[in-house]
Amino acid sequence: MSQVKTIQIRNSQERGHTKIGWLDSYHTFSFGGYLDPNNMGFRSLRVINDDRIAPGAGFGTHGHRDMEIITYVLEGSLKHKDSLGTGSVIYPGEAQRMSAGTGIMHSEFNDSETQPVHLLQIWIIPEKQGLPPSYEQRAIPLEEKLGKLRLIAAKDGREGAVTVHQDVELYASVLESGDRVEYDLKPHRHAWLQVALGTATFNGHPLAEGDGATVSGEERLEISTDSGAEILLFDLA
Repeated sequence: MSQVKTIQIRNSQERGHTKIGWLDSYHTFSFGGYLDPNNMGFRSLRVINDDRIAPGAGFGTHGHRDMEIITYVLEGSLKHKDSLGTGSVIYPGEAQRMSAGTGIMHSEFNDSETQPVHLLQIWIIPEKQGLPPSYEQRAIPLEEKLGKLRLIAAKDGREGAVTVHQDVELYASVLESGDRVEYDLKPHRHAWLQVALGTATFNGHPLAEGDGATVSGEERLEISTDSGAEILLFDLA
């Protein structure tokens, strides 16, 4: 039986918003004090937080369990420390994955004392609970994303992607004016497109920075831009 073709837009202005002294965060799905029963996630995708953190500030040590957490820095740099002994700095375009599993403590701070950091933090529900906590970080050269979809996270960790413990493929692309990319979605798969920066057109739908879109029942996905964009595309079970 064929799927009904649907595309639903999640407008950036409809997102939840948290703003405190050092943090300006927009929540695509329910998170923290923002509760929207109609936007609790999409398939296994549970959180997309669009965070801007002031210089020298950040999230003190706190814990997570049973969640795959992916951090994608857009501007600036983010310092990470965790209870596994990992200490690193995440730069724009890198893919970082932390599997919280049975429990992990970590902190995240802006690595700069003068410039803000802008990032997307993504949570994916793992395929099973109780996994051993783990950490992985990969550098993805800009040229591998220019005008093309570059796999940055996948269940099998192929092609230099970080390994995520769920049936998910996550692609990133940096598009310049006039660029166009296409993606074939297999039957009974679903997709989420997130416009991280700039503006794009998705299967004929105009999307602004911060907008997202769900896709079900479509076979061919077409993404283009007239002015430049950085996008993330999730292929979901």
